[in-house]
Amino acid sequence: MSIKLRLTIMNFFQFFVWGAWLITIANYWFGTKNWGGTEFGAIFSTMGIASLFMPTLMGIIADRWVNAEKLYIGLHFLYAGCMLYLAQVDDPGSFFTVMLLSMCCYMPTLALSNSIAYTALNQGNYDLIKAFPPIRVWGTVGFIAAMWTTNLTGSKATEGQFYIAAAGSILLGLYSIVYLPKCPPQRHIQEDSKWSQLLGLEAFKLFGNFKMAMFFVFSMFLGAALQLTNAYGDVFLDEFKYFPKYVDSFVIEYSTIIMSISQISETLFILAIPFFLKRFGIKQVMLIAMVAWVLRFGLFAYGNPTSGLWMIILSCIVYGMAFDFFNISGSLFVETNTNNKIRSSAQGLFMMMTNGFGAVLGSWVSGWVIDKYYTLSFTDSASLAQFLQTTPDNETLQGFIGSRGVQVVNGIFDQAIQLKDWHHIWIAFAAYTLVIAVLFAVLFRHKHDRQETNGPVGH
Repeated sequence: MSIKLRLTIMNFFQFFVWGAWLITIANYWFGTKNWGGTEFGAIFSTMGIASLFMPTLMGIIADRWVNAEKLYIGLHFLYAGCMLYLAQVDDPGSFFTVMLLSMCCYMPTLALSNSIAYTALNQGNYDLIKAFPPIRVWGTVGFIAAMWTTNLTGSKATEGQFYIAAAGSILLGLYSIVYLPKCPPQRHIQEDSKWSQLLGLEAFKLFGNFKMAMFFVFSMFLGAALQLTNAYGDVFLDEFKYFPKYVDSFVIEYSTIIMSISQISETLFILAIPFFLKRFGIKQVMLIAMVAWVLRFGLFAYGNPTSGLWMIILSCIVYGMAFDFFNISGSLFVETNTNNKIRSSAQGLFMMMTNGFGAVLGSWVSGWVIDKYYTLSFTDSASLAQFLQTTPDNETLQGFIGSRGVQVVNGIFDQAIQLKDWHHIWIAFAAYTLVIAVLFAVLFRHKHDRQETNGPVGH
């Protein structure tokens, strides 16, 4: 088996074990467990918390003491164990703890998988710029395949999604034992290095430069937007099933497959990045990404499974531009505006601001805001029927009320039924990203230089 094929399979499963639950966990949380939005925001913050320190810590271990592939294998087996245990957890507090442990195992493997691929390709004398992107794109394919698997097996609202992730991670671990190349410690870090150098803290000096400071701050705020679409996109589509007129819609049954259009779009927009960067420059491309986020949320706000299906599909297509254009152009901006002594640390800081602080901010704040302002409480059949655009005697509505364990006496519920006001949730998210886009256009000063867009776009 060629080294490129071995790395392709590794990338496929690397993202398969994440995609099995990342987009669908909200269905399990809200639809099956009926747990709260604030606690759910905390669950998504675990990725950000783990990203703040685990990739750096594991990177130091791989650089000094342990083969990268051995560390990678061990972390995936631990992640599988966490996923198996997660399926048994029955309270939100314990769920948070186990999810945090699982993310501490998984998030470092994202960087380790890249490190293993780079090492193997360099050993094989491959051109990284040409060889790596076609390998990495199979990671997105794996993510899509996992979403389809979870949906088609009827696992999107059950603990089955965690079993799928665990099975994939065990399979990846076993595969890696046999097929991954040896990646011994490179010892790039000197024994007498300062702790600030070990942890990549030297890059924080970049905040002394106004332009770089603005870039990292906006990276954090846009990183928060990414968490919103991952956390709530699929459950938003699934909850159209509460509306009797949409109950038999294809979109509801295959909501996860519809959402996978976003990842398919992501693979296609990568190909357009070189043209846009050379034509418009880094600032304009990042601004285009922010406007795309506004469209992403705005189209969701007005979409529905029938007459508004085109809006939902267009929102998923726009996602590819929103995600790729900022992340890749942002990485290139860091590459071309920092010196080689702190460049790796600066790239780590960029990821920390987006996937770390941004993820925590977006997860916690959005969960609290949705609970506080956009969760509606219904205590009678008439008001619930009006919201769901039907009549109080509708059979589907009656079945929904019964499924919540609610007793009805003269149209009054013995306990409140809570539903989320998705229309206004998405409008609020769209307004948030619009404000970020306007402030970015005004405050971030950067002149387009064609030379800086001639580097490795996929860095």
